[in-house]
Amino acid sequence: MQTAWKDYQKQNEQRFLDEMLELLRIPSVSAKSEHKDDMRRCAELVRQRLLDSGCDRADVMETAGHPVVYGEKIIDPAKPTVLVYGHYDVQPADPLELWHSGPFEPVIKDGKVFARGSADDKGQFYMHVKALETMVKTGSLETNIKFLIEGEEEVGSPNLADFVRQNKALLKADVILISDSSMISMENPSLDIGVRGLSYIEVEVTGPNRDLHSGTYGGAVANPITILAKMIASLHDQNNHISIPGFYDDVVEATKAERELMGRAPFDEDDYKQDLGVNELWGENGFTTNERTGIRPTLEVNGIWGGYTGEGAKTVLPSKATAKISARLVPNQDSRKITDLLLAHFKKIAPASVTVHAFEHHGGEPYMTPIDSKGYQAAAKAIQTTFGKEPVPVRGGGSIPICSILEKELGIKIVFMGFGLDNDNLHSPNEKYNLENYYKGIETIPYFHKFFAQS
Repeated sequence: MQTAWKDYQKQNEQRFLDEMLELLRIPSVSAKSEHKDDMRRCAELVRQRLLDSGCDRADVMETAGHPVVYGEKIIDPAKPTVLVYGHYDVQPADPLELWHSGPFEPVIKDGKVFARGSADDKGQFYMHVKALETMVKTGSLETNIKFLIEGEEEVGSPNLADFVRQNKALLKADVILISDSSMISMENPSLDIGVRGLSYIEVEVTGPNRDLHSGTYGGAVANPITILAKMIASLHDQNNHISIPGFYDDVVEATKAERELMGRAPFDEDDYKQDLGVNELWGENGFTTNERTGIRPTLEVNGIWGGYTGEGAKTVLPSKATAKISARLVPNQDSRKITDLLLAHFKKIAPASVTVHAFEHHGGEPYMTPIDSKGYQAAAKAIQTTFGKEPVPVRGGGSIPICSILEKELGIKIVFMGFGLDNDNLHSPNEKYNLENYYKGIETIPYFHKFFAQS
C-alpha cells in the first residue's frame, strides 16, 4: 500500500494544505467569550471535513461549554478501533503587535505555515483526517477509527470529562492516538512517553482600598506589587529548587537508566540558547535542560500586572497586584493536592499589610505511556518506516489535561505521536508548523493503523 498512499497524497497535496489553511482562518479562541460563534463555526467545519474524508458519521455534540466533534468510520466491529483525540480551539493570539502577519491570516514562508493553531493543534489533528481519507480512498483501512475533537483543551477541558463519562459506549476503542506534541527533529524523530500535569492559579494581592499618591503614602503603606514580587521571589531557593513545603513529596524520581536514555537524545545547548536569544540557561541545579523540561516539576509566573501601565508616567501606589502562576507536574503528583498547596501557601506567606485572594483556573494530571504497549510499538514501527530511524522515547514538557481521565473512563492506553517541533512557538506570537512535518504526519499515520491492526 505504500506506493498507493504516496501517490494519493501527492495528487492531493495542495488540497490537503488548502483545507488546513481554511481551519486556521477561523479564530476559535476558547478562552474569549467573543469567539463563541467562531468556535461553533470551526466545529461545524471539522464535522464536514470528517464526512468528506470518509467518516460514515460525524456530529457536533453539545457540552456545558464549547461543543465536541465526534466522527467515526467503522469497517468491521471485530477489528481494532483507534480513537483519535485532538482539539480545534486555540490559544489567544495576544500580543498581536509581535506577530509578523495576522494570526488568523495564514502565511506560508520558507516552507512553514505561520498562524495561531497551526501546530497546536489544528495542523496536527488534521493530519489524521487526511490519513483517514488516504486509507479510505485507496481501500486500505485496516482499523475502525473514531474521532474526538474537542473545543476546550486550551482552557483545561472543563467539560470533556462529563462528556466522556456520558458517552463511554460511543467512545469505546482499543487505543487512543494523540498528535498534540513535538519531536526532537526531523533528523532525530522521537515519541513522547508522557506529558506533565498542570496546576494553574491566580493570585490577587490587595493593599489600600484605592490607588494612592506614591509620594504622599509611599513608605507608609505596603505596595501590593512589591509584596507580590517578594512572595513570588521566595518560591525558589538559591538552587532554583521550589521552596514550597511539601511540593516534592509525591514526585517519582526518574531512575538512572531513564536519565541515561534521555541523555542519548541529541541536544546542542548553544543552538538552544541561540534560538531563544538568551546567553545562559536557568533551572534546577543537578539536572540537564531536557530533564528540567521533562522529568522535573516546575513553577512559573505566566503573567503579572498592577498599578499604572499606560503611556508616560503616573506616580501611583496601586491598590492591587495580580499574577497568574502555573505548576507543571510529574508522575504521582496530584493536581488537586498541588493546587490546594499553592493556594494555601500564598495566603500563609502574605504579610498582615495586605490581603490575598487566590483561586484555581484549571488543572490536569501527568500521564505516562508504557513503551512495551501495543500502541507505542505500532507508533515506533510507523516512525521507523517513514523516517528510516528508530524514534527516541522522550518525556514531553507540556500538558494535555484530559489524558488521565480518558484512560480512567475508557480503560485504554494513550499513544502520543506528535509531529511538531519545540521551536514552533506554541502559545507564542508567530506560531508555525512546517509543511514537511504536516505531510510527513499524513504519510506516517496510515502505518500506525496498519501495524496496530497486525498487533
